[in-house]
Amino acid sequence: MLVICCFSLFIVGLDSTIVNVALPSIGRGLHASVAGLQWTIDGYTLVLASLLMLSGATADRVGRRRVFQTGLAVFTVGSGLCSLAPSLEWLVVFRMVQAVGGSMLNPVAMSIITNTFTDRAERARALGVWGGTFALSMALGPVLGGMLVESTGWRGVFWVNIPVGIAAIVLAARFVPESRAPRPRRADPVGQVLIVLMLGSLTYAIIEGPGRGWHSPVIVALFALAAVALAVFVAYEARRREPLLDPRFFRSAPFTGAVLTAISAFAALGGFLFLATLYLQDVRSLSALDAGLHMVPMAAVMAIAAVASGRILARWGGRVPMMVAGAALAAGGVLLAGITTSSSLPQIISAFAVFGLGSGMVNAPITQAAVSGMPFSQAGVASGIASTSRQIGTSLGVAVTGSILAASLHGAALRTGFVPASHAAWLLLAACGVVVFVLGLVTTSRWALGTAARTAAALDLAEPKTPAMSR
Repeated sequence: MLVICCFSLFIVGLDSTIVNVALPSIGRGLHASVAGLQWTIDGYTLVLASLLMLSGATADRVGRRRVFQTGLAVFTVGSGLCSLAPSLEWLVVFRMVQAVGGSMLNPVAMSIITNTFTDRAERARALGVWGGTFALSMALGPVLGGMLVESTGWRGVFWVNIPVGIAAIVLAARFVPESRAPRPRRADPVGQVLIVLMLGSLTYAIIEGPGRGWHSPVIVALFALAAVALAVFVAYEARRREPLLDPRFFRSAPFTGAVLTAISAFAALGGFLFLATLYLQDVRSLSALDAGLHMVPMAAVMAIAAVASGRILARWGGRVPMMVAGAALAAGGVLLAGITTSSSLPQIISAFAVFGLGSGMVNAPITQAAVSGMPFSQAGVASGIASTSRQIGTSLGVAVTGSILAASLHGAALRTGFVPASHAAWLLLAACGVVVFVLGLVTTSRWALGTAARTAAALDLAEPKTPAMSR
């Protein structure tokens, strides 16, 4: 059962790196601009971020195995459609179909694992395997993507999901038990629509701003729509008995820090993957396979750091790994800002590896901080919000760094204009690292832990008790 759930994490994790390696080939094959390449990534992450919590709540209500299998089927079909896309516009649409399926996989698989492995030690081992699977997918993605692009073209990167998805569907029907939540949360369609409006309008404005002009009526209206949607969402959710996102969670400094850390760290990671693959292939003229091999040290360090972070977290808490992560992300961003068209291989690999250290260290503390002090009944919701924040961060990272690059190119070709145009974008990634460092220092303080305890107590008192929950 654990292996089957890990299949879903593997194909979703693999997809996050394998598509990035294929971006230059997609750009040449479909005549895509920088903005078009941004939408190839952000079309997927936006839909994923918007639907993660809805999919988790739906699985609790109608059955986790049923939703898990549906997600696998939709993701597999979406992958096949992506490989057949006749144009960039259709590729973005099919990536969104992929994301609808992807939103049903990881949060539902996590629910299946936590409800199947009830013993604390067994669950810890299961989650360790879960985390290792993600690290493996991140490490294999660049190399496998490079091999597929070199041998079959960019369409091949989507084929790898199909056999894995089909196998997981069949095995899930045989081995994964059906389960439902004893008291599933109510649907919140209004909140869901407001989230889609907010994220969609904000990302569209950031990506299209350089081309349309930041002061154009459309871009200004989209920024205004995002702000209004956010304000209405906060006011609406505060009045709901079972909100999609409970505003009271943000009274906990560790939870608020986890959300901001996830957005900052994954904005840095998303921006890094987007810029690095363009630098390696369009500026250094490396093949897709060579570019993937250049990314392996970063992925390997990231995988090792993820394991080390979990152990440090268990022994000393979240402050050390978060501050190490922030410092490494900041240092990596500064090192990357110094690369040129003639930078040596050791200089590039060193900068990538330092950045990978930060990206690997930060993930476990985010989850721990999100659920820290939360009542057991709210831990899944808090973890889901943290997962959503990761995807929002990735979307914003790709959108903002790509827009900085596009605005600074001034019509120049990527090969000749990338280095000066990307300087500010790399420094932005360094700034994200500084934010993570400061949050790690502040949100692990005695004051912050006190806010978490008070928030947990308030939520626990407000939580309606069923007979099975009462003591």
